[in-house]
Amino acid sequence: MKRLILATRNANKVTELHAILESAGLDVELVGADAYPEVPDVRETGVTFAENALLKAHALARATGHPAVADDSGLCVDVLGGAPGIFSARWAGAHGNDKANLDLLLSQLSDIADEHRTAHFACAAALALPDGTERVVEGRLEGTLRHEPTGGFGFGYDPILQPLGETRTCAELTPDEKNAISHRGKAFRGLVPVVRELLG
Repeated sequence: MKRLILATRNANKVTELHAILESAGLDVELVGADAYPEVPDVRETGVTFAENALLKAHALARATGHPAVADDSGLCVDVLGGAPGIFSARWAGAHGNDKANLDLLLSQLSDIADEHRTAHFACAAALALPDGTERVVEGRLEGTLRHEPTGGFGFGYDPILQPLGETRTCAELTPDEKNAISHRGKAFRGLVPVVRELLG
């Protein structure tokens, strides 16, 4: 069985990708980056989601000698020219402060009418082999932005993005409902033929 490493210490992401690979009938042992605590986290210095995903995947593949998958994602707001984009997790300055990021974004959009509040979540998922081979698959979840956060599921900007065709925000969807339509779910599912091609 081939070992595949997912560049995350988030057990939920590992579970999500594992379920996708298993349902596709792929015989792969998937582990998270916490299986290799000696490998340092990679600085995301790319200017696109794909570049950041590739940086992380290549670094992990080189350090471990195993194929590695990494993803990078964020919220892209049309009226802000695609921002916060790759800066989504640190939009308000401190990395990963969801409330501060949400509050800042909502204040920046406070005068924007509903018809101009279109946005999408974007995700790039990269697979890299130790020999330098690489593939990238991207997924998107289109929607509009609410004026106030709603819902208790999810994280990040989930409480304000309402997917197209939905009456609820991403944070009001159950985890299974969200995974079925999410940008990361689409990108991870797009990796299935890539894993099949490169890992047999």
